[in-house]
Amino acid sequence: MADNKPNYEHRENENIVSNRELNIWEALLPVFILVGMLAFNVFVYGDDALSGSNQFILLLGAAVAAIVGFFNKVSYQQMMDEVAENVRSTTGALLILLMVGALSGTWLISGIIPSMIYYGLQILNPTIFLAACVVICAIISIATGSSWTTAATVGIALIGIGEALGISLGMTAGAVLSGAYFGDKMSPLSDTTNLAPTMAGGELFSHIKYMTITTVPTVIVTLIVFIILGFTIETTGTAQTDALLSTISSTFNVSGWLFLVPVVVVAMIVKKAPPLLALLVGTLLGGLFALIFQPEIVAKIGGGESLNLQTAYKGIMDAITVDVAIETDNNSLNDLFSSGGMKGMLGTIWLILCAMVFGGIMDGIGALERITKSLLKLAKSTFGLFASTVGSCLALNITASDQYLAIVVPGKMFSKAYEERGLAPENLSRTLEDSGTVTSVLIPWNTCGAYHSSVLGVGVAEYALFAIFNWLSPLMTLLFAALNIKIKQLESK
Repeated sequence: MADNKPNYEHRENENIVSNRELNIWEALLPVFILVGMLAFNVFVYGDDALSGSNQFILLLGAAVAAIVGFFNKVSYQQMMDEVAENVRSTTGALLILLMVGALSGTWLISGIIPSMIYYGLQILNPTIFLAACVVICAIISIATGSSWTTAATVGIALIGIGEALGISLGMTAGAVLSGAYFGDKMSPLSDTTNLAPTMAGGELFSHIKYMTITTVPTVIVTLIVFIILGFTIETTGTAQTDALLSTISSTFNVSGWLFLVPVVVVAMIVKKAPPLLALLVGTLLGGLFALIFQPEIVAKIGGGESLNLQTAYKGIMDAITVDVAIETDNNSLNDLFSSGGMKGMLGTIWLILCAMVFGGIMDGIGALERITKSLLKLAKSTFGLFASTVGSCLALNITASDQYLAIVVPGKMFSKAYEERGLAPENLSRTLEDSGTVTSVLIPWNTCGAYHSSVLGVGVAEYALFAIFNWLSPLMTLLFAALNIKIKQLESK
């Protein structure tokens, strides 16, 4: 054993010498090539780019990064180890995606989503609909701590209501995501809200309190814009809404009892039940309520005329796993009343895995760390430090395709710099959330962008402009830094 130790140390030292640090252009080369390839691919395929071609482009970008690594004597195994770690970190997200697909299927055939749309059409005034979307999703997201769960439940229903009212899908999705990410960002139950102060060296509730300084003005501006939009957009009108209500009520057995299922799911998450368990319970309850309230629909999906053991089993399992569609006499509702089940999430899972390959190799060759260090060098003032943090978070959301890396890496890299400037850790943790958490949904190949685009059925390009809270947040934090408003200093001990 003693003879092996010197050899191990020698090999370790040899690796340190041979694996020289990348220069900034080497670190950025895979990024530039990836962005160029993605831009051309989107130009060729348009909205269909996420069907598979973007995924392969991410693998090509990973190959370019690997070539840069080989030239700098980074071993293949080292790169693969980072890829494996990246993919492992997404296991929970991938399972949640599958369960969201299953839940959406049973919530459709049980009549839960149609009932939400039915009552929503009666309650929500088209003029205040967009602003109401922000408020509703904010409340649910604060209660659950998850923008993903909010979008997958209430968000889907609001998208349906908005489409029925003739409101742009991009506008509705933007309002849903603005509210969902406000709540996610401010909720003590959110993983990113806990992660940011941990990386910055701060404390959770102090972090949340300090975030209100920039977050409250941002959400107020967001609400004002959506209220103005509500007064300016044209909707389908009462007559068409009445026709939609009639179609929904004749196709489904609409009942307020169906809302027991989403109430149970939200209550479980509020009680800190694991999201996977809550979604599984929601899926199973959705299937049970489908048998009780919509037996004819279940039987038809199961391939029979009447409900029996075989048609019931097949109808529920098909809704959970594969494509199902419920036809109505209104063409505008037919696309709405369809679900891809777990199968419908496979494209998003494929995208996430490919993004994690690119991010893992970029991390393995040291490119992500090199890019962050270069941004840190630009910080010649307090504003420069904030701007470098924002730029780093955005860069990592684009290159690593993951909001957690956009919080962890800059948090580790910048914490010492904030301390040396005499700035409290709340400044860093707030900036990480203002620029890392909320902007992830604006990037199509980021896990958050891919997830929400898939769940809501709206392309990132369609909702990005209207996700006002998400792109305004980093601008607001930079404005406060530039004007030196509420910049918390370290307390002398």
